[in-house]
Amino acid sequence: MESAFWERVVAEGHKVPADRSLADLTSELTTMLGDTDPRRRDGIAYEVLARWVTEGVYDHLLEGLGDGMAIGLLVGIGQRDTDTVFRRSFSALILGECISRTNEQHLLRADTVLRWGDRVAGWLVREQDLRGFVVGKGWAHAVAHGADALTALASSEAVRRLELTVLLDVIADRLLAETDQRLVHGEDDRLALAVMAILRRDLVGLDVVEPWIARLAMHARPDFTRSGDQYAVAGNVASFLRALHLQLALAPRPPAVRSDLLLTLIEQLRAMHPRFLA
Repeated sequence: MESAFWERVVAEGHKVPADRSLADLTSELTTMLGDTDPRRRDGIAYEVLARWVTEGVYDHLLEGLGDGMAIGLLVGIGQRDTDTVFRRSFSALILGECISRTNEQHLLRADTVLRWGDRVAGWLVREQDLRGFVVGKGWAHAVAHGADALTALASSEAVRRLELTVLLDVIADRLLAETDQRLVHGEDDRLALAVMAILRRDLVGLDVVEPWIARLAMHARPDFTRSGDQYAVAGNVASFLRALHLQLALAPRPPAVRSDLLLTLIEQLRAMHPRFLA
């Protein structure tokens, strides 16, 4: 369909067109999630799909839609600096919307949510294209969109202590993966928000979180033995830990471990920046 058709859908309040089948509309919108035109991808495909999920249009088809988005996570996986990243990244966003919808309405079985969680986690640690904003094509933002999906997962009743611990490891593995790409488009804040969602469940204690933070902090200072950008991994980790400290200190609905975890974070931040905090 021409863009004009979808522009009318957006202009008319995202109402589902009565003269087209929902299956055909969904198929086209799914394809548009990978479009290099940011208006078609962000402003139409994502916006329409997200609105329809939120408004319950897909309630009877939510598992099928989510499974389709999970397949989208694998399109071009392993590629870097190619346009396939848009399909993967925006599939993660819509999958997060599907998880949020079933969190609110209790529409799907726990095993469905856990299956989606496995797909998101597997994709996020394998993703090689970490670009944020792509000139002329808009937001790729795979890490940020993956973090948003993890936030939705962490809020699911299907996800218990073991799975929440796995999500923490996924976030650490993503941050510690070898890269020359600095995450400078808010990914640190979005990942920290995912961790806050995990902590707010009050199922993961300090016995898990303190060693997890220590693992990250070990890599938060530049490695001058490596070639290339010696601050790439270290900078990403340090920015994340500062973002987590900020949210833990100031965000509402603090988790039960807040006070003790703040002390741990402050101790690690001091050790990370001895030159500036002496």
